[in-house]
Amino acid sequence: MSDNELEIGPVDFLILEWPPGKEPTGEGLAEIINLTDRGIVRVLDLAFVQKAEDGSVAGIAIADIDGDGALDLVQFEGASSGLMNQDDYDEAGAALEPGASAAIIVFENSWAAPFVTAVRRSGAQVVANGRIPVADVLDALEAAEA
Repeated sequence: MSDNELEIGPVDFLILEWPPGKEPTGEGLAEIINLTDRGIVRVLDLAFVQKAEDGSVAGIAIADIDGDGALDLVQFEGASSGLMNQDDYDEAGAALEPGASAAIIVFENSWAAPFVTAVRRSGAQVVANGRIPVADVLDALEAAEA
């Protein structure tokens, strides 16, 4: 399949930290399932890490995030594209405070795939993409309102 025929949207990642003593409730998981079911995103990788007090980082297995006795992550079983490796886990761990745990999610913005594919067929190419931090957006909106 040529680059012009391959239909894939931009791929992003998030590292979501729970500070020491905080646990995931499952509320965010329901939202990512909703986005996946609607075809807006496709989860490529989902991993969990924990940073010990000594700074070491280890993967953690989480099956029942909200403690209701039901397996919450069954929808993402096998979500391992091979895009992440130990260096990525270590880099994610470096962003965490000691004692914290985190979810790392790599996802395709599926909604954009047909658009990007169509413009590639017309001869265009995506030459850059990026992310504007939420804090910057909020600051700009606040300044515009003032």
